[in-house]
Amino acid sequence: MEEIVRVSCVKHTYQDQTQVELCGLDFVAYQGERVVVLGPNGSGKTTLLYHILGLLKPDEGLVRVFGYDPAKDYAKIRQQIGVVLQNVEEQIIAPTVWDDVSFTPRQCGYPPAKVAAMVEEVLNELGIGHLRHKVAHYLSGGEKRKVALAGALVLRPRLLILDEPLEGLDPKSKGELLALFNRLHDEQGMSIILTTHDVNAIPLFADTIYLLASGGHIVRQGSPRKIFSAPDHLAESNLEAPVLVRLFWDLQQRGYDLGLPLSVEEAVERLGPCLRGEGIR
Repeated sequence: MEEIVRVSCVKHTYQDQTQVELCGLDFVAYQGERVVVLGPNGSGKTTLLYHILGLLKPDEGLVRVFGYDPAKDYAKIRQQIGVVLQNVEEQIIAPTVWDDVSFTPRQCGYPPAKVAAMVEEVLNELGIGHLRHKVAHYLSGGEKRKVALAGALVLRPRLLILDEPLEGLDPKSKGELLALFNRLHDEQGMSIILTTHDVNAIPLFADTIYLLASGGHIVRQGSPRKIFSAPDHLAESNLEAPVLVRLFWDLQQRGYDLGLPLSVEEAVERLGPCLRGEGIR
């Protein structure tokens, strides 16, 4: 697979002298991969994304995105990257939804007819076409997030970067948003890097997880099954495994080794034979 992002032992010092060291393992993302950066608050998740976006320049270390140093050459790759920041209020800058979503293609010099077609397509894809003439700042939190996402997707980027996109959403909204991200990945081959501390949502989405500990250390990398099979590593990052995984851990401790299902469907498959009296398989 084509490597599109690499962050290698980046060290950064903020103006208040807070230091973050994104060392340990290299962070690498490949084309078409769904990558989750998992860690507690203050572990450096947003710092990692800001270096990928060229918003921060490292004191030490290497950052490459599509082969370029984003702190120096972001203009060369910006049309390949869509971004939704944690605080979407700061990202929505235009009066109406249509104005905001059309801002980037207009700035890139697309002709008006092409801009209109691009905006209509992405608004309808996200199910917010009816909001096109609404004042963005009067919308609900969930609607604002979709407007910001539409602005990130309007140029059809190869890489979508999402900083805590599940924050503050109810379970139903989280599921719908993750389903949308999965559809973008499946239908368009889009690479996605997503930060979160919501462990319960990850099995529905991630191909690869990078686990961060306090201070920014990247302590573990692997599939959801690999990451959640190591409770000690999660505890070191002040995280717990998803509820379903904890249930089957507890069953294992009581002598019932049913594996480690990551979805309700897998759990039903594991438990079904036992409930039917067929024993553990």
